[in-house]
Amino acid sequence: MRRFHVKKGDEVVVIAGTERGKRGKVITLLTDKQRVIVEGVKLIKKHQRKSPQHPQGKIIEREGSIHISNVMLAGTFDARAVYQKYVESVRQALMEKRKYENIHQVPRLEKIVINMGVSAQLEKSAVDDAARDLSLITGRRAVINKSRKSVANFKLRQGQPIGCRVTLRRDVMYEFFDRLVAAALPRIRDFRGVSSRSFDGRGNYSLGLSDQTIFPEIDLDKIKRHQGMDVTIVTTAPTDEEALELLKLMGMPFAEGR
Repeated sequence: MRRFHVKKGDEVVVIAGTERGKRGKVITLLTDKQRVIVEGVKLIKKHQRKSPQHPQGKIIEREGSIHISNVMLAGTFDARAVYQKYVESVRQALMEKRKYENIHQVPRLEKIVINMGVSAQLEKSAVDDAARDLSLITGRRAVINKSRKSVANFKLRQGQPIGCRVTLRRDVMYEFFDRLVAAALPRIRDFRGVSSRSFDGRGNYSLGLSDQTIFPEIDLDKIKRHQGMDVTIVTTAPTDEEALELLKLMGMPFAEGR
């Protein structure tokens, strides 16, 4: 059984779908289907048949299941707290240093894109396994990447699955950023900080991770292969220097002299 980021009895917040924003305790984990049933969420009305106790029948309500990627553990990594930090301290510090004319000029996080590439030489299930792990890590359903053209030298066919990706915005983005900085990166062996030279010239930062097991959502005993990923943090900063200042203030652990 795979380890999910929530378990029975945990209080969770729904972060996507029509039930977004609702809170409740996890009643049941449907591990095979990657779904959960949360108390008071997605109530479904059902007509109960007539019985001696209820001659006219009865309308009952019960909770329906939702995908595991649509819930987030409440109180552990708080997206609102991260955004509040940006609004109250980071944005103000950047305003004072850079002398921006208004707050709309201040750089901010726009989105985070996580991509897993899978070798075409591996079995067909490799992409599905990677997508499942990426969904557990990010709390979002992964989109399968397919090759745009055939390459004979790499035994690659057009339309063949070659990886998966997830794009995070708003609350889910801030929650993942907090989890990346506070929980995942410190678990890298001999971690001494990330490089400050991985900007693309347009204020976006890319980070390569060699192993998905640094994220606590992944069960070490159940993975079939170690899978790396690329994390791209897209900001609204017009220059790399401004983006670097933003990420430093947000808590990204940059190494000295790298």
